[in-house]
Amino acid sequence: MSKAAGCRGFLHHVFDYETAKTLVIPHFGVGIVFRFTQLLVVLYVVGYVCVVQKGYQETDSVISTVTTKVKGFAYTNTSDMDPRMWDVADYVIPPQGDSSFFILTNLVVTPEQTQSHCPELPNPSTVCKDDCDCIEGYNDPRRNGIRTGLCENFSTTVKTCEVFSWCPLEVDTRLPKKALLAAAENFTVLIKNSITYPKFNFHGRNILPHVNSSYLAHCEFNRLTDPDCPIFRLKRIISEAEADFQEMAVKGGILGILIDWSCDLDWWAGKCLPKYSFRRLDSQNQDNDVAPGYNFRFAKFYKRADGVEERTLIKAYGIRFEVIVFGTVSDSESGCNWVMLTCMRKRDLYTKEKVTYLVESPDSEPVSMGTTYGTQ
Repeated sequence: MSKAAGCRGFLHHVFDYETAKTLVIPHFGVGIVFRFTQLLVVLYVVGYVCVVQKGYQETDSVISTVTTKVKGFAYTNTSDMDPRMWDVADYVIPPQGDSSFFILTNLVVTPEQTQSHCPELPNPSTVCKDDCDCIEGYNDPRRNGIRTGLCENFSTTVKTCEVFSWCPLEVDTRLPKKALLAAAENFTVLIKNSITYPKFNFHGRNILPHVNSSYLAHCEFNRLTDPDCPIFRLKRIISEAEADFQEMAVKGGILGILIDWSCDLDWWAGKCLPKYSFRRLDSQNQDNDVAPGYNFRFAKFYKRADGVEERTLIKAYGIRFEVIVFGTVSDSESGCNWVMLTCMRKRDLYTKEKVTYLVESPDSEPVSMGTTYGTQ
């Protein structure tokens, strides 16, 4: 075969146009199966994708900020400490938190500690008979200090290794069986939450437009009678989480305040409102109750008249509240735009008015072709 013939064959192969041929089969059974299959596809697209999954909509995730303000006071008068009035500066620790706040409900106080020498608390690893049982300089992170090498009387019947530490040592087994700040159940918290969905330029706030200062002065959240109030009584929060405040207050715990901002902007945006729910987050497994609750230590330091540093050690038990904001928003604007620009009878006019073409001339200012305002 010549080169010319081979070249013509290649060109025919490249530039030949092929089109599908339709064969119509007049068969009732095959036609029923074909139309039924088409119907299933239409039902899936319209019924499931569009109606159930709302596949025509765009979605966005929430961006949120939260601040809280607790109010309330309690009075205590026990044998372990002098009569005392507790206000927000005493029981909210720290004063500011990142979408969370802690309410002190119970505590073990060890006053007048100084850095000195004292016998360790009795324990299989600290009990001794003589100095030979106590290695000088030994430091166990799970104990209370550095050993001096001496075996001292802890009581009339028990001797333990002496340590250099903050003395007297804390005895945290003296936790009150009833929460010291039991009145904390009547404390209230104001939650201020602002959110935005940047894709749709939508902004929201849990303090709704109709809420004013006089309303906030007396309102309290109630799911049935006052669901818009952003002020919550702690006892109600914990009750809705199916927990008991007084039981939880003894050893502490963690509770979630969940704010759901999921919305459908196909409807009126004014109906995009926060929905509150409450849930206890710390473990409640009865088969594994090791280290239950929530606690931590902090100290208040003083300087005595003789120049010696002194502190009051506090092991604080309480409830940590975590404010968790979540949500997604959906809008069908993109689907409506597609229908308007492709299916409507006046789609060319809509395209002209919606889309602006920018033409730049090298010797002049950019020129805009078309307009962006609506028709008359």
